Amino acid sequence: MILLTGAAGFIGSVILKHLNNNGISDILCVDRLGEKIKWRNLVAKKFTDFIDREEFIESLDKFNNIDFIIHMGACTDTTEFNLDYLMDINYEYSKKLFQFATTKKIPIIYASSAATYGNGELGYNDDESLIPELKPLNPYGFSKQLFDIWVLKQKEKPPFWAGFKFFNVYGPNEYHKGRMASVIFHAFNQLKETGVIKLFKSHREDYKHGEQKRDFIYVKDVAKVIFYFFSNPKNSGIYNLGTGNARSFNDLANNVIKNYGKGKIHYIDMPEDIRDKYQYFTEAKMEKLYSLDYSEKFYSLEEGIQDYVTNFLMKNYKIY
Repeated sequence: MILLTGAAGFIGSVILKHLNNNGISDILCVDRLGEKIKWRNLVAKKFTDFIDREEFIESLDKFNNIDFIIHMGACTDTTEFNLDYLMDINYEYSKKLFQFATTKKIPIIYASSAATYGNGELGYNDDESLIPELKPLNPYGFSKQLFDIWVLKQKEKPPFWAGFKFFNVYGPNEYHKGRMASVIFHAFNQLKETGVIKLFKSHREDYKHGEQKRDFIYVKDVAKVIFYFFSNPKNSGIYNLGTGNARSFNDLANNVIKNYGKGKIHYIDMPEDIRDKYQYFTEAKMEKLYSLDYSEKFYSLEEGIQDYVTNFLMKNYKIY
């Protein structure tokens, strides 16, 4: 049986769908649904059972039939400043799962984050020797960074383990994330409501308005990579997961407009309180993944936005 945490969430539910598409349904789904509408992400998916995340972690030792752990559950709010909460969910919970995997000799995959890179002053290289030197800019990134460092320090580890530093993930099933949904999701809704996409002006002379760049990766590609490591559990380590090709917010907005059919861009001032923390460029170094025999082609930004906008967003946020 596969243990999938964060199963009703954005990335977790797409991984669940990908597992189902490959004939796998013996899955224990773990999440906290609360009053959010993310329960819809589980509709029509195939899995063996569902359990609340707190109930699960409190009875962890009772589970003796788990063969693989895919740990996507986390607080992903980069504006969450309750560090006690973040440490409990993103650090202590993850430690318990990793120790469980080590004791039971179960392979484990977990979600890290590109937020650990901070402002990118040390680059975006997933060389594990550089990880302790990274300087996250927010409590969320800090909580993820601490867990990466803790994992690397462990003398005893599961037979296979891998952490993935997700860059800017977008795609179906993110409708419940509110302000933390992707720029593409918000851009589409701005177009729908006002006919205009708002982008931050640049406050640096070396970047024109809207030319700030991010490494945007389609969630279906994330699921493919996770499935590859699930199917080939032999190269333990911490990996970047982006496309390796940074694209501008102007490119993003123009492609959303193209697929929506109309609209324009309006540049607004960046709030002063985030100007010194704002990343003008992120791009995953992907050589570590490419050095393996992974050969799947990533969606281009154009391909990903076309699929997302036309097949999901314009169809009343269709679930994948």
